[in-house]
Amino acid sequence: MNYPFWNIPYLGSGWVIGLIAIFHVMISQFAVGGGFYLPLAERKALHMTDPKMRFVWFEQLVKHSKFFLILTGVFGTVSGVGIWFAIGLTHPEATSTLIHNFVFGWAIEWVFFMVELSTAAVYYYTWNKIDEKLHLVVGWVYAGASICTLIIINGILTFMLTPGDTWLAVAGTGNEASKFWFAFFNPTYWPSLLLRTCVCTSLAGIWALITASRIDGDKHPALKTSLVQWSVKWLVPSFVAIPFIMIWYLWMVPESQRALLSLGIDTIGAGTFSIITRIALIIIVTSATIVGVAYFLAYRSPRDFNLSHAVAVLLLALIATGSGEYAREMLRKPYVIGRWMYSNGVRVNNVANLNEQGYLTKSEWVWHESGSAGLLPASSYSRGEAIFRGECGSCHTLQGYRALNNLFAGRDHANIANFINMLHENQTYSPYRRFMPPMVGTRQDVEDLTNFLNAQVNPQAPGTQKAVLTAQK
Repeated sequence: MNYPFWNIPYLGSGWVIGLIAIFHVMISQFAVGGGFYLPLAERKALHMTDPKMRFVWFEQLVKHSKFFLILTGVFGTVSGVGIWFAIGLTHPEATSTLIHNFVFGWAIEWVFFMVELSTAAVYYYTWNKIDEKLHLVVGWVYAGASICTLIIINGILTFMLTPGDTWLAVAGTGNEASKFWFAFFNPTYWPSLLLRTCVCTSLAGIWALITASRIDGDKHPALKTSLVQWSVKWLVPSFVAIPFIMIWYLWMVPESQRALLSLGIDTIGAGTFSIITRIALIIIVTSATIVGVAYFLAYRSPRDFNLSHAVAVLLLALIATGSGEYAREMLRKPYVIGRWMYSNGVRVNNVANLNEQGYLTKSEWVWHESGSAGLLPASSYSRGEAIFRGECGSCHTLQGYRALNNLFAGRDHANIANFINMLHENQTYSPYRRFMPPMVGTRQDVEDLTNFLNAQVNPQAPGTQKAVLTAQK
């Protein structure tokens, strides 16, 4: 526990990352797909022989590029910065590892991102002000920069699930950066890149339907029909290719992580769906619904396709995207960086040392005894609270999301102690081993965490009130 804990009541700090990330992914992947949509649409318009149709297409593309610039340049940028703040506070150890290992990659990504912002602005503000062919070149420069950012970010994101044996062999030695390319082109890199490219293509069409749906179908029937139908076609590659790419992706995921698809994560009985499986079903259902709505309401009846229909498709895409990101996060359990760092920031190779010396031994972010030169908190209760925040708080709250008060409801001190001991021993037969980190620390740490949780679940139990009062003084 080398950093102070960021406490978010009820929601939990992990979901702060999740909510910002889902919003950001919807926009950032549109920034990539839309980067190809605009120059291809402009190219299509340039080759039109009907001057009137050519004019209205360009007029609509100017409006769409303004929408694109505001959405990606403002909301995408702000949410991207928000993710950095959130991950830095929630997972400082993991964030530090990513920065140190991929500092060169991050630097290159930021260069491409600056090119993106600049060319997106130039592209919009130079409509009808520079030569048409030069304007199209500006669009292609943006598209190239945007796909480069995806190529780089994909390597870092997939590293967190599958860092690879080569990088793991030097992890912790200080020579991690020497295996940069092995970590970057990790086992799930290529299937993930193709998967995200398909999603980017779909989102380009889905967001384009938002602006196309606002065209008056009575005044401009040909324009609305052609733009709506052309935008719907951007969804086709994804829904044809994604099932096959997903099989490839899951094939490259370690067997221990694939097992989470069938394991009952919430300790439910064997044969029942795990949370990842349920999320996968949501993705399938929402994706199929998107296809149905896009085909029957947009492609077959483009003139009647209105903004409410487009927003419905966008919300379905938001659900599918959010579910996909949540499933990807869950596949990493019990790690935040596969086989190297647990989801609570404890490094795998530090477990034995922490079990011997104690979880709080070298921590400065705990309550101290008045006038004491030691590092231990004042009471068993406050030590237990510090351990809870460090070891459990990244995934659980006391009351709210994954509330431990609900998990331990009805259990007495002995039952809570048995559960904590099971996590501490981390035996291969434990059903929690696949998705929860081991509880690390000495026997005293185990007892302190048990006392703290018991005081939360059974506040009227003998001895717990005294502990609570001691901690509040």
